[in-house]
Amino acid sequence: MNVLELTGILLLLASFFSIINLRLLKLPQTIGLMVLAIGLSVAILIIGLIFPKFLESVIEMNNSFDFSVLLIDIMLPFLLFAGAISVNVHQLLKDKLTILLLASFGVVFSTFAVGLGVFWLIEQPFFGLDTLGLTLVDCLLFGSLIAPTDPIAVLSIVKKMKLSPTTETRIAGESLFNDGIGVVVFLTLLKVKMSGIENVTIGNVSSLFANEVFGGIFIGCLLGYLGLKLVKYVENEHVELEVLITLSLVLLVSIISSKFHFSGPLGVVMMGLFLNRNIDTDSGEVGVQKAMGDYVYKFWHLLDETLNAILFILIGLAIIPIFQNFNSTYLIISILTILIVVISRSIGVFVPIKFLSFFKTFEKGTAFIISWGGLRGGLSIALALNLPDELGQGKDLLLFLSYSVVLFSILVQGLTLEKLSKKI
Repeated sequence: MNVLELTGILLLLASFFSIINLRLLKLPQTIGLMVLAIGLSVAILIIGLIFPKFLESVIEMNNSFDFSVLLIDIMLPFLLFAGAISVNVHQLLKDKLTILLLASFGVVFSTFAVGLGVFWLIEQPFFGLDTLGLTLVDCLLFGSLIAPTDPIAVLSIVKKMKLSPTTETRIAGESLFNDGIGVVVFLTLLKVKMSGIENVTIGNVSSLFANEVFGGIFIGCLLGYLGLKLVKYVENEHVELEVLITLSLVLLVSIISSKFHFSGPLGVVMMGLFLNRNIDTDSGEVGVQKAMGDYVYKFWHLLDETLNAILFILIGLAIIPIFQNFNSTYLIISILTILIVVISRSIGVFVPIKFLSFFKTFEKGTAFIISWGGLRGGLSIALALNLPDELGQGKDLLLFLSYSVVLFSILVQGLTLEKLSKKI
């Protein structure tokens, strides 16, 4: 199947599922698409029992694209940029310490807490998984890929919850930045894994981490500043040219980051803040002139919605192996892993907020909303698919756990977040 055919099928499914969700399910877009995508996967497997060739053709189509490359290198930069240009940049700058502490401490703590917890579980002879040969570094890799939340899923639900601008910005900002930090931690641990733990020094790891983080921030700020000057020079009357400029800048950040081993996600987020809407919510008026015309922001909102729809259909297709490789032991481990992930996320959020509450004011229930609203999505699955093939059956287990956490977070946490937050 060529790219045109595949794109046509995905767009058709995205449109069809969006209509069904809008008219029948009436769920938040992210959750509705996920439910329908899972239903599609189950239907494909049932039909595949009757017509095996049909299932083979779907699996072949599924394998015709690299989900990991498609998301991380192509879709994620556009989705993160679209989120960054819509966040309240004034409020974000006021609360930068809160957001950075939540994003950094939360991801690092969850990485080690989840990694150690999963490693302890698989080492227990009771489960019979100690023969898979998974090391502590492998489990830390899993912890790092499941730690970052999905800003696309989080923002689509938070926008409908009518929270205060301060709380909404804290949630949105933390979700945007922990994505970039999560990818950096994953790539750092992956380098440790590939190089061999015995060949790695603290200096090497620190250098790699710093290069990813500061390089991504630098290139994002540089191109964001240059892009801001360029769109102001063009003026907002030429909105079609501004669209072209923003598209090319997002791709340029990704290309440069890939070449120099910078963090692309952090880069596009920083650039998006420079080209932000710049709405001052305190006065209700435009504080700084919008970097670009309204048409440009509407274009990015449309692109965000379209890619978001396609993303969750791809996730639904990607989880077909879960149903094929269903294992009762894996199910028990996945339930325990979900508990570890939820508890780790809660601690990673409650501790910084408790510390910051001595200096800042937080609305009642903020910590709960941020922790329970930490939905996982396509990024976690894409990173899981990037795990080394040398892990063998160990990789299958970690993939199963990744899919399980993603499904739980979107279907259970996503469906209950709004009701629970209203009660609080």
